[in-house]
Amino acid sequence: MTRLILWLALLLVTACQTQLLGQNSVTEKVTLSGKLIAENNDKIALSEVFLYQTENNILIKTELTNENGEFVFVGIPKGNYTLKTNWKDEIITVTSITIQSETNLGTLTVKTQPQQLQEVVVERKKPFIERSEGKMILNLDSNIGSAGSSAFEVLEKAPSVNIDDNDNISLRGKNNVLVQIDGKLTPMTGTNLGNYLRGIPSNAVDKIEFITNPSSKYDASGTAIINIKMKKDKRKGTNGSVSVAYGQGVYPKSNNGITLNHRNKKVALFGNYSFAYREGFNKLLLVRQFYENNNFIGAYDQDNFLKMDFRNHIGRVGMDYYVNDKHTFGISVNKVSNRFNPNGENATDVYDENNVLSSRFRTSNRSKDHWQNHSVNLNHKVVLDTLGTEIITDFDYADYGNKTEQNFTTRYLDLNNVEFQNPYLLYGDVNGDLDIFSLKSDFVTTFKNKLKLESGYKTSYVKADNNLAFFDRSSGINVFDPTKSNHFIYKENINAVYVNSSKTFGKWSAQLGLRIENTNITGEQLVDNTSFKNSYTQLFPSLFVSYNLNDKNSLEFNYSRRIARPSYDQLNPFKFYLDPTTYKEGNPFLNPETTHSLEITHVLNQKIYTTLNFSRTNNNIAEVIAPSDTDAQVTIQTNKNLDTFDLYGLFIVMPLEFTKWWSSTNSINGYYGAYSGTIANTTIQNKGNFNYNMNSVNNFKITKSFTSELTANYRAREIYAFMDVNPIWFINLGFQKKFKNNSSLKLVVNDVFYTNRTTADTEFTNYKEGFKVSRDTRVAILSYTYNFGTSNNQARRRTGGADDLKQRAGSSNG
Repeated sequence: MTRLILWLALLLVTACQTQLLGQNSVTEKVTLSGKLIAENNDKIALSEVFLYQTENNILIKTELTNENGEFVFVGIPKGNYTLKTNWKDEIITVTSITIQSETNLGTLTVKTQPQQLQEVVVERKKPFIERSEGKMILNLDSNIGSAGSSAFEVLEKAPSVNIDDNDNISLRGKNNVLVQIDGKLTPMTGTNLGNYLRGIPSNAVDKIEFITNPSSKYDASGTAIINIKMKKDKRKGTNGSVSVAYGQGVYPKSNNGITLNHRNKKVALFGNYSFAYREGFNKLLLVRQFYENNNFIGAYDQDNFLKMDFRNHIGRVGMDYYVNDKHTFGISVNKVSNRFNPNGENATDVYDENNVLSSRFRTSNRSKDHWQNHSVNLNHKVVLDTLGTEIITDFDYADYGNKTEQNFTTRYLDLNNVEFQNPYLLYGDVNGDLDIFSLKSDFVTTFKNKLKLESGYKTSYVKADNNLAFFDRSSGINVFDPTKSNHFIYKENINAVYVNSSKTFGKWSAQLGLRIENTNITGEQLVDNTSFKNSYTQLFPSLFVSYNLNDKNSLEFNYSRRIARPSYDQLNPFKFYLDPTTYKEGNPFLNPETTHSLEITHVLNQKIYTTLNFSRTNNNIAEVIAPSDTDAQVTIQTNKNLDTFDLYGLFIVMPLEFTKWWSSTNSINGYYGAYSGTIANTTIQNKGNFNYNMNSVNNFKITKSFTSELTANYRAREIYAFMDVNPIWFINLGFQKKFKNNSSLKLVVNDVFYTNRTTADTEFTNYKEGFKVSRDTRVAILSYTYNFGTSNNQARRRTGGADDLKQRAGSSNG
C-alpha cells in the first residue's frame, strides 16, 4: 500500500515538474470589473460576458451580469484581453484591454454589430469535459453519442462512473453517491433510481456536474454528488424546442419532448414535457453453491429473464416574477408518472450433495407497478447591494407514492418435468407514500476587501409510510403471510446551519467552511411491534485551497467530511422476490457512514487535469448478496455496514487535437479500494485490488455541418468487498447532421459489439455464487431536434432547496 501511495505521488510530481520546466515567469492574478449598457442606456442585465485572450483568441472565463448590468472577473492573469458579450442573440465585441492591476472599466456601451451565424457557433462551442470550481462538467450537446438515449445511459458511459448490475452508481470508486436533478436530490437508489433515469430523455439534459468533494455549502449527505442539469432556454421572447427519437435494440425505445419558454421584463414562464416508452430486458444467469463446514451440500443453476416496458411522463411548469432589480419571486411545479409491468420467467435446476440433478422449479412473475410524484417549490431572492449581497429562500414540498402488485407462481417438477406437488402462488400488495417538507435560506455577501461570506440554515421533515402485505393463494383463497409482510413507518427531522468564507490572496485562493447537522429519526415496524429511535449532531468541515504557479499551471487542495445516511429504500424491510429462494429486502438497522476525503489536483492550461485522492469511510454501507441467517439455501440481497473502506485514486483528463478534423477527450481513473468488516460469518481485512477505467471520446469533423463520434470505454477487473467483477468494454458510434433551420439529425449505435455485460463471483463462508447479466444495450437510435424562438438571455431559474432528501426515499417516480 505504501508503495502505491509513493508511486502515485511521484507520478503527480513528475507531471508537474515536466510542465514547469521552462516556465520562468509567475503571473499575478487581478480582478476586472465593469458595467454594460445598451445604446439606448438600458442596462444589459443577466447576460453572458466572455473574456478572451487577445493573442490566440482563447476563451479564458465567462461571467454573468447582475440585474444592474455589472460584472466581475476574479483571478485574471495580467495580459491583453478582448471583452465580448451575448446581447440579443449576437456575440458582440465590447472592447480590447490590457490589464496590469486591479481594473474597473466603468460603464461600457454595447453597440449592436450583426455577425455571421457560423462565427457565433464557433464562439460558443463548449468542450465535452470541462472543470469549474472543483467540479467536472460533461456538456451533452458536445457529445453526439448522447442523442436519443436516456440520462441513465449517458451516466453509464461517463468517465469515472461505474453502474453495477443492480443499478448502484459509483463515482471514482466511491459508492453511495447522491444524484440530483437541477440541484434537487432524487428520492431513490439502486434499481428504482435506474428506472427513473431511464425515463429522462438525454435530449432534455444540458450538462452533468460531478462534485467529488462538495463544500460545507452543500448538504452533508452522500460521498459525492452527480447533478443532472436540464436544458433551460435563457432568451427573452417566446422560444422552445421539440425532439423526437426512436431506438431499436432487441426491443423498441422512444424518447420525445417539448420545451416552451416566454419572458419579458417582468415575468418568465417556462414549461416542459417529455414522454419515454422503453422496452428492455434483464437476463441473469446464476449458479449458487451451498456448503456446510466446507462440504458441498447442493446447488441451484438458474436462468432468469425479466422483460419490462416503461411508460414515463415528466412535466414541469413554473414562473419567475421580477418585482424590481432587487426582488424576484418564483414557483415551479413538477409531476412524474411511471408505469411498468415486469414479466419474468425463472428456471431453476436443483442439484443434490453429489452434484447430481435432482429436481426443478419454475417461477413466473406477473407484476404491475405505478410510481409517481408531485412536488412544488416556492422561492424568493433579494439583492441587497451592488457587491453581490443576496438572500435566497426556498420552500419545498414533495410527495412520492408507489403501488405495486406482485404475482408469483412457482411449479415444482421432477426430472421428467412432471409436477410432484401443488404450485405455490404468492401475491404481494405494496403501497408506499413519502412526504418531504423542506425550508432553507442562504445569505451571500462580498466585503470590500473581496472576502466572500456564505451562510445559511435548513430544516426538513420526512415521513415514509410503507405497507407490504403478502398472501398465499395456493389453496385458492388469500391467506395472509406475516413472515413476508410488514408495515414500516419512518420519520426523520434534520436541522442544519453552515458558514463558508472564501478570498483570493494574489496567487492564492482559499475557501473554508463548517456545517453542523442535527438528525432525529424514529422507525416502527407495526407487524412485529418493534421500533427504534436515534438522535445525533455532527460537524462537517471543508477546506479548498488553490495556488496559481503561473498562467499555465495551478494546484488545488480539497478536504471535506461527509455523511451518507441510509436511503429510505435501504431501511425499508420489505421483500421483493425473484423466486421463493431469492429476494431483496431493506435493513432498518443500518447505520450512517461517514467519510473523510482529500484531493490534490494539478491543472494545466485549463485543459489537462490530474487528481490524486484518498478517502476513509467508516461504517461503509455495502450492498451484498448473501445467504440467509435462518435458511442457508435462501439468498438475500440487502445492505450491511462494513467497518471501513479506504480509497486511493488517480484521475486524469486529457483532451487532444490530432488534426483540424480529429479531436478527442480522454480520461483514466485508477484506484485501489480496500474493504474491512464481517458479514454472514465472513471476515475480510483490507480486501481489494488496483482497478482502472479508461474512456476516450473521439470527434471527427467531416464537413462544416456533418460530424461523427467514436467512444470507447474499458473497465478493468474490480474487487468490491465480497464480489469479484470481471472486466467490461464497449464501443459507441455516432453521426450528426446540422441543418440551416436550427435543427439537427443524429444517428447513434450504442455497444456496437454487444460486450457491455457484467460477470462476477461472490464468496462467503459456506456459500459461492457466480452470475452473468445481459441487458438491451446494443441499440441504434435516430433522433431529430428542432429549436425555435426569439432571443436574448436570462439567468433566473430556481430549482429548490430539498437538497439532501429526495435521493433517499427509495420510492421510484420514473
